[in-house]
Amino acid sequence: MNEHWIKNYDSIANTENRKLALSIAEAGLDAINTEMVIKRSIILDGDNLSISGTNFDLSKFSKIKVVGFGKCSCEAAIALENILKEKINEGVVVGLTKKVCPHIRTFAGTHPRPSSVNIEPGKEIYEIVRDAKEDELVIAIVSGGGSALLCYPESECDQGERLYNTFLKAGNTISEINTVRKHISMLKGGGLAQIAYPATVVGLIFSDVPGDRYEDVASGPTYKDNTTKEDVEKIITHYNLGEFTLNETPKEDKYFEKVHNFVLVSNKTALEAMSAKTTELGLKPKIISSELYDEVSQSLDFIFSNEEDGTVVLAAGEPKLIVTKSGGSGGRSMYMGLQAIHRIGEHSVFIPLASDGMDNSDGAGAIIDTQTRERVLGSDINIKSYIENFDAYNAFKKIGDMIVTGPTNANVSDVMILLKNQGN
Repeated sequence: MNEHWIKNYDSIANTENRKLALSIAEAGLDAINTEMVIKRSIILDGDNLSISGTNFDLSKFSKIKVVGFGKCSCEAAIALENILKEKINEGVVVGLTKKVCPHIRTFAGTHPRPSSVNIEPGKEIYEIVRDAKEDELVIAIVSGGGSALLCYPESECDQGERLYNTFLKAGNTISEINTVRKHISMLKGGGLAQIAYPATVVGLIFSDVPGDRYEDVASGPTYKDNTTKEDVEKIITHYNLGEFTLNETPKEDKYFEKVHNFVLVSNKTALEAMSAKTTELGLKPKIISSELYDEVSQSLDFIFSNEEDGTVVLAAGEPKLIVTKSGGSGGRSMYMGLQAIHRIGEHSVFIPLASDGMDNSDGAGAIIDTQTRERVLGSDINIKSYIENFDAYNAFKKIGDMIVTGPTNANVSDVMILLKNQGN
């Protein structure tokens, strides 16, 4: 990587405590770097492929096929090709940007809303998996964002876009919306495993889901789904989501007997790295949660209730944000930053950060301390109005404390850092 993940580091790292907090954030981004995750998890020695300590004899497979979907899938495909090289016979992945790979075709799709652009790569992924034989190996790169980017058939894309739009207003949890997604898709909710049967399937999971619900990553194409159409109908009715054409996900165990899922990275990876960096800096780390789902104000209550001098409070998750007005910009992290401005105290720094570098915008998050509040008080910036209009991005453009990384090609949910250090 370059010297800093944070492109505007020099302009926002203007106090010692800010520098400490930003270095902890960058340690988390280092740990989830997609290329490095692949390199440390996958080793090839002749025909022996080791994935997180489990060995596969590649000489037993007539073909190796690679499919992938999600924000880091194209980056992971490059790293995987650098290991397997010509052993890969064919592959298709869809991410946010196209890459150049000798054996794997890459596509750029749309996110967070699916669209017709996503249908072609979805169709090609479906056809590659459908045609897999019993003696073939299918490697599936499964990462956050795959629920929108993996889209087939066309009816799924239409329903998926409508579902996402209603989701913003309803404030469902990611588990709830993904439960619905599994039942409007041919590939999600274990559908990919069923279609690939009886081939061997290896799922490389880059988890963006808080906690250990790995079956929710990209809506679980390689995991057996325990939810039913009846569960989905209850969610649709509860949130008044509208009409959807539902299908049942595969329940037969035989489709999953030759499926091997490996979770290569999650927000716990980032939290552990940030904790280690905190200790290295001479401060005390305190990890309070890897699965924050509460509403933004409640999440902030929890984070700030753990604040103490010489301590760095660390958390990760996807705090709930119910958007009741249209026209605003920015995502959960910057909105959380706005809400934190009136809470921040002397000698404290708060960073809410989207690990993919795109907090529903080209900003990744924000850094907040008392100088942020003083800058607001000394201007005509009406924070209450920006909060009410869900327009955190434009607020931080004016305030000047936005964090900009650009796409990190990784995604493990949002992370939050609260540092208090009276020594600086």
